[in-house]
Amino acid sequence: MNNNGYFLLVALTLCFVTKSFSQKGNYRIQNGFGIGGGITQFDITTDNFITKSSNGFLGGMSSTVNIPTRWYDISFGMQLSENRIEISARPTPLSNSNPDEFIAYKMFAAQVAMLMHIKVIPDYLTIDLGPMLQYNGKLELKDDTKKGYYINNYNLLTAEDITTISQFNVNGAIGASVGIKNFKLKAQYIYGFTNILKKLNSENVDVSGGTPRFKGNQTMLVLGGIISF
Repeated sequence: MNNNGYFLLVALTLCFVTKSFSQKGNYRIQNGFGIGGGITQFDITTDNFITKSSNGFLGGMSSTVNIPTRWYDISFGMQLSENRIEISARPTPLSNSNPDEFIAYKMFAAQVAMLMHIKVIPDYLTIDLGPMLQYNGKLELKDDTKKGYYINNYNLLTAEDITTISQFNVNGAIGASVGIKNFKLKAQYIYGFTNILKKLNSENVDVSGGTPRFKGNQTMLVLGGIISF
């Protein structure tokens, strides 16, 4: 799928909003630009599957509006990530369920966020929180030879059956940034408010032996750094 138009719209929106902020008030507002990256730990909280979080990676950019007379700053950013998760499965329908046997999936995601940065110690420590919109791909099996495995908690639901998850989601993010003015270490926790497994409910899959309705909320922990200009 070609997402160039989507990303261009996001970039133009960020530029417009940043310019609008910088023109308000009689005090000097400083705009900054940052590039960052880090590692992720992704999971889906659900009663449908037995899951295990796994590590991925992330990179992105942000535009910050620094307001000297306020106790907070505002930033608008976009980040791209490859996230990984493992789900318990078995090789045949009649195999004994082994909770120690997992198959690995990966999921690519683009997230657009507007964050408020509360100045605990200006230029050195902030608390960061705000909403986030996410577009993600389907779950992709890392090993295609396991697409015929059967998901534990169900009789005949296969590993390939659960790949078509919801691709537009709304998240909330909270975290902290610590460092000097031009470089900070960041920790961020992202929680999915929407049901990332909702689309599976409209798929023609065999749910015998398990919960008939799919529901799950993503969680993501991000540890990384950002360089500001």
